[in-house]
Amino acid sequence: MADEQLLLAGAGGHARACVEVVEAEGRFLIAGLVGLPSEIGSSCIGYAVLGSDDDLPMLAVRHRFALVAIGQVGSAGRRVEVYRRLLDAGFELPSVVSPRAQVSRHASLGPGCIVMHGAVVNAGARVGSNCIVNSLALVEHDAIVGDHCHVATGAIINGGAQVGEGSFVGSGAVLREGISVGAGCTVGMGVSLLHDLPGASRYLGEARR
Repeated sequence: MADEQLLLAGAGGHARACVEVVEAEGRFLIAGLVGLPSEIGSSCIGYAVLGSDDDLPMLAVRHRFALVAIGQVGSAGRRVEVYRRLLDAGFELPSVVSPRAQVSRHASLGPGCIVMHGAVVNAGARVGSNCIVNSLALVEHDAIVGDHCHVATGAIINGGAQVGEGSFVGSGAVLREGISVGAGCTVGMGVSLLHDLPGASRYLGEARR
């Protein structure tokens, strides 16, 4: 039975999805959430919003573990900011894996990741810190996903592909095996990426350019 408490830094839609995964994994009890100053005292699916970013040092005195529970569409900036503030406050950032996901024992996850229901991280894959591998996503063998990335729902990163730090791979997108996506890129929903993408680029598919 869980006896360690986990603080979720975020109180919006992605936080609700994170609550579901944390509860299902059963390794932590949810201590509460951190939200906007205007959200303090409210609740998110039964869990209280205990404070805002400014309260993190005080909350770290009471709670050892935390997880960034803010979504990422496009820019990773806000997730990176909160991740660093959690570390600076002294929190430990575990990775959380749904019991309905499959992460190979031959794969690696950095600190502060969440792997959601139905996702697969296959043998030899490496996922960096503070990443979201969202529901039904696939990170195939030997693929590398850099820090602060979001692999969105149903996205497929095929074998040996590399995704640079802070990038976003949209729902249902497919990355061809062995290609490289630079840092800070956006790969649009449902597109097939067949070639390397340089850093800070957006690829939304031929039909939507």
